Amino acid sequence: MRNTIVRSMLVPALCASSVVMTTRAVADEWPLVAGDFWEITGVHVKDGGGLAYATFLASEWRDNQEFAKSKGWIKSYMLLGNSYPRKGEPDLYLISVSDRLASGPEGEKRSDEYMAWRKKTVAQMQKESGDRADVRELGSNLLLQELTFRK
Repeated sequence: MRNTIVRSMLVPALCASSVVMTTRAVADEWPLVAGDFWEITGVHVKDGGGLAYATFLASEWRDNQEFAKSKGWIKSYMLLGNSYPRKGEPDLYLISVSDRLASGPEGEKRSDEYMAWRKKTVAQMQKESGDRADVRELGSNLLLQELTFRK
């Protein structure tokens, strides 16, 4: 019985150590390095909603991004317009770039800081988001990680 328990613990330990050694070797040989995270939201602007949504982006959305940047939560942000959207493709891409993702507790802390800064309730923000549904529809959400070449 004891040999069975020892064997059942020893086999996974040996497998794990071989994975660590393999991973380290691959990391030294792998030609790409993981970099920043790009969070991308695709937005479909509804007919007649362009000015209203652009006004929101130029005011509140930009203020939110600048706050996140001032706290070090993001490195940069940008808007990209899709000049020739094919059927079903977003008109706009809202992008935030960060060097890492927040952990659960860190995300909670950020949320508390943001709510204190924004001075709005969750209910107010949910209503405002719903009101923007008249001028835009959120489409795809992507989380991409930049890959750079190892030197």
